[in-house]
Amino acid sequence: MRDFVLLYVNGVEHRVKGDDAFMPLSDYLRYELSKCGTKVVCAEGDCGACTVFLGRLDTGAGSGNRESLEYVPVNACIQYMYQLDCTHIVTVEGLKIDGELNRIQQSMVDCHGAQCGYCTPGFIVAMCSLFESCTKDDKQCKPDRAAVSDALTGNLCRCTGYESIIKAAMSVDEKQYKRLAQLYPPAPLVSTFKRHHDEPVMVKGSESEFFKPTDIKSAVEFRSKNPFAVIVSGGTDVCVNLNKGRIEPQKIMVLTHVSGLSELKTSAETIEVGARVTLRRLEEFFQSALPEFHHILWIFGSPQIRYAGTLAGNIANGSPIADSLPFLFVSGAEVEVAGTKGNRRIKVSELYSGYRKMVLTEDEIIVKIHIPMPSKSTILKLYKVSKREHLDISSFTAAISLERQGDKIANAKVAYGGVAAVVLKLPKTEEFLNGKPFNLDTFRQAGEVAMKEITPISDVRGSKDYRLQLAANIMEKFFFETADEKELALVCP
Repeated sequence: MRDFVLLYVNGVEHRVKGDDAFMPLSDYLRYELSKCGTKVVCAEGDCGACTVFLGRLDTGAGSGNRESLEYVPVNACIQYMYQLDCTHIVTVEGLKIDGELNRIQQSMVDCHGAQCGYCTPGFIVAMCSLFESCTKDDKQCKPDRAAVSDALTGNLCRCTGYESIIKAAMSVDEKQYKRLAQLYPPAPLVSTFKRHHDEPVMVKGSESEFFKPTDIKSAVEFRSKNPFAVIVSGGTDVCVNLNKGRIEPQKIMVLTHVSGLSELKTSAETIEVGARVTLRRLEEFFQSALPEFHHILWIFGSPQIRYAGTLAGNIANGSPIADSLPFLFVSGAEVEVAGTKGNRRIKVSELYSGYRKMVLTEDEIIVKIHIPMPSKSTILKLYKVSKREHLDISSFTAAISLERQGDKIANAKVAYGGVAAVVLKLPKTEEFLNGKPFNLDTFRQAGEVAMKEITPISDVRGSKDYRLQLAANIMEKFFFETADEKELALVCP
């Protein structure tokens, strides 16, 4: 068993041991390697100043047997060193070509895209990521303004103004962009990573230790012996809590290389999502398979968050405002968990026993999510209410699913988030809807029923009364978004 984390930074190999393995990547780059281009502002993954490229074998297909690396942008402040075994990190310094600024870096200069410059390195990496994805398989494309804005969702600037930054990105000739695979030939990196990818790793620091298993059996055994160990995958929530000192785990298990957890496949009418499948991969998959869920994933967070975070992590986090949960509740999704006694499946709607508490035994871990796809006759709408559309924590979430039998409602399913200690399925509201005529009055009455089924509180994201009103309003919104022209004409002549 290895006792170090193996990674490359800008093409140079590093073997990280001891307490260094428990540092955020941003700190390691700055304090150990003097790579000061990577800045930290929020330490929460919200501002993007610390954006770097992360290249690994198993991003995407998850096979670990690729002949090239796939690079994605991530927030270095919430990627800890123990998550980065067999990865290649490229910082803003590593984007230069023969010591000279690359085309995107030069465009930021030419277009006056920086004043204080603190956020600039993160913007540059995010822009380069856009051009990386636009030139895959040697296909050239010219990003439009919408694509640029989307790619920069996770990057904040307080002084320059975004117009000059967007102009800098749009001024780049994609044919002049030199890809990372050209700057860093993949063959030697791939060869090294293949040799070490399937090696378990155990590193002990002065106060903590972490274990990186490579199969489910080893992960379950470690979990059973260390029931209070913190499990880290994408780390987009756990690592924020680490940075803010809210948790100080002595035992950590990292699932980044557990075989079989990165699979995403369809089986009959069900989508099977491995626990390591990123939100970004899901977003791309559901774009055609289920656009309604795709939109929720698209506004889930920044590209940096979506390239790291996982659906399993969103479920395991157990937040009552987790964006994915209302859909999983109404779809009848199940989580598959593995333990010392074998595997079992639990409905997501029955997974939580209280605030951030799951019914899993101390030795069990989530390995897969099974999502039944809605039938063609199902009308499904998903809602996220937040102060900002992107990169914001929800105040209220909802999923409403039903079928129509003539002018009557059937098979109604309703789930709300942000209205109790856990996401709630609303059986009384569902019962009220079933068999009722599909009209505005029905949904207004259903909203009144829903208000009586929930117990929201007031907090920084919304008052109790605000959430109660949303519970009613969302029913009317569903009607207006799904009614046909004839039905709308009756209420909007």
